[in-house]
Amino acid sequence: MDPLGTGDPLRLGPYRLLGVLGEGGMGKVYFGQDSTGRTAAVKVLRPELAHDQNLALRFVREAQMAQTVTSTGVARVLGAQTEGGRLWIATEFLTGPTLDQAVGAHGPFDDSALRALAAAIARTLTDIHTAGLVHRDLKPANIVLTSDGPRVVDFGIARPEHGLTLTTTGQVPVTPGYGAPEQVLGQRVGPPADVFSLGAVLVYAASGTRAFDGGHVAAVQYEVVHGEPKLGHIPEQLRQLIAPCLAKDPAHRPTPSQIAAAFAPPRGAERIWRHGPVASDIKRRERTVHELTTVVSGSSASQRISRRRLITTLAVGGTVLAVGGGSAAWWLRGRQTTDPFALPPAVKTPEARALSAAKGNVILGGKPTPLWGPVSALAKDSCAPLPVRDVIVFGAKGGGIAALGVADGKRRWTAPKVDQAGGYLSLSDALIAAVDTSGALVTFVASTGAPRWKIPAEASAVVAADETAVYVSTKDGKLRGISRSNGEILWTVQVSVDLKTKRPVGAAARGHLVVASGSGAGEAVAVDAGDGHELWKVGNLASVDGIPPHPVISGETVYLNGASLTARSLADGNERWATSKIVDGKLYPSGPPLIREKTVYVTEGPYIRAYNSVDGSEEWESVKSYFMYSPVAVQGSGVYAISFGSAVSGAKVWAIDHDSRKKAWTYPLDEEAGRFWIVGDGNRVFVKNGESLLALPVFA
Repeated sequence: MDPLGTGDPLRLGPYRLLGVLGEGGMGKVYFGQDSTGRTAAVKVLRPELAHDQNLALRFVREAQMAQTVTSTGVARVLGAQTEGGRLWIATEFLTGPTLDQAVGAHGPFDDSALRALAAAIARTLTDIHTAGLVHRDLKPANIVLTSDGPRVVDFGIARPEHGLTLTTTGQVPVTPGYGAPEQVLGQRVGPPADVFSLGAVLVYAASGTRAFDGGHVAAVQYEVVHGEPKLGHIPEQLRQLIAPCLAKDPAHRPTPSQIAAAFAPPRGAERIWRHGPVASDIKRRERTVHELTTVVSGSSASQRISRRRLITTLAVGGTVLAVGGGSAAWWLRGRQTTDPFALPPAVKTPEARALSAAKGNVILGGKPTPLWGPVSALAKDSCAPLPVRDVIVFGAKGGGIAALGVADGKRRWTAPKVDQAGGYLSLSDALIAAVDTSGALVTFVASTGAPRWKIPAEASAVVAADETAVYVSTKDGKLRGISRSNGEILWTVQVSVDLKTKRPVGAAARGHLVVASGSGAGEAVAVDAGDGHELWKVGNLASVDGIPPHPVISGETVYLNGASLTARSLADGNERWATSKIVDGKLYPSGPPLIREKTVYVTEGPYIRAYNSVDGSEEWESVKSYFMYSPVAVQGSGVYAISFGSAVSGAKVWAIDHDSRKKAWTYPLDEEAGRFWIVGDGNRVFVKNGESLLALPVFA
């Protein structure tokens, strides 16, 4: 926010203007407050343009269009002056990030969050179209995420149905990549154009990338008209819902009401706006607005703060604005009184260069040179190393947890008071959650190790996390849900599996929490993540040496390893498919599963195998070795696992070319060192070899 300058009005209608939120070619948007304390975004046409009848008409039309739509999914018009004097429009001041900023800060939306977003915006488009309008500029920057859900803003180029564009030849009427083909071609535009834009918005929300892209505007617009949308990073079940919205022919696109019904968010999905990282941002901004405007409107002169100081306070916070329509969105970053529950931005993953035999920088069949390491820094019994963007976290030698940089293997931070036996989890790739020696749930910034929030929880281990909560096992063997937005204990329940003998392993998504235990020959229980009540249980999974199965959730399915790899309905636990292989008369158990798009990778004794995640059909099998219960890493063009070999060959990391299914190279390990683990991320394969950690290259 900038201070008012020379020529800026001090008041417009009932609104005292406190600062400038932003400005564009047509006008300015001010932060205003009326005598009741209600805040507003007040948009004003520039004085020098007021005599341009076309622009004045467009400004008046914007106010009229916005007032026509009574949906709760748009910014409500509070007042306007469209005749005589200076033209202005006042709308609700929305506190919350725009969709593009939320995705940039917290990453793409998961399945349930995307469904909630899609259904809400589709319902809003239904209301807009019912009012006889077409928005014509739906894009991430015009969607503000509030505690009541997403709100569509900016009716600056909205038109009655089938209206032609008002722009002159050569002008771009909408943001390239989001406008429909018929808009790009200057044809008549109806409600299906907004559906196309919604499809492009959902691609961005689901993947963090644009559906249509190019080196310049003309290239992007060409792709919109003639090219195919880029949907490769979107899960299949969502891709099938989004793709019809992006049909070139408007007649082939679904209606908003059909979209709302098709996406059908699961029960409780709307909690994303009230709990989790996005909600934390929203609440922090709401508190700051309340705090500042309460001071400004207080009755006591001694309690008041000058307008200049208010603006300075907002400016120091890093006010950012989405300007251009009937509303403004803003957020504060880096204030001295930082909300500890606010999620810091996740840093980018530094990608390593994949090696290529064709370019001569890797010799297939040879021993690769590690990118770094081995670094002797791990506790011998450390939990599996956890790569989180630019660091890899592990149980540290001597106690606590620590992190090394993924690019160079150098120590980044240490948290010595963490109980490493309680494990550690990533929260949206921004925070690390763990349990300290007192049983409190503690969090640290993943990249720096800076402490964030700490909640007394009587916890023994962290089990799983989703966008809403962190789930822990307690010292008395119960399961507990703790809110990520404020640290509140949401529920505590006794479940029908043993959570005390061995550290449980869990996975949470789509309002469900699945917890696996090594007791009872391996068993798993699913609970409702909202209140903890038990939904279903399976037993006799045949865990290896009391090690719990590793549940992995993808879409509506949870995958569990054990005597066989099983795919079960997340809702009721019913088996969808199972697979087990007998080799040389022996049945080998499955190792921890890894999901990559529609494929499940798993080790089964002598082989690494890949199965279709939908029907369980076998898609891939490695050469024979002995990969008993090894995890699998998939990076570049390779599949990686640990072979425990024989007394002669010893333990080795095997790299297998995915296309040829042949061994590309091996890297020897110290079989006497203790526990092994392997995990891949950022074109690196990280290997735990007892107390050592190293990073190996991958090949393209």
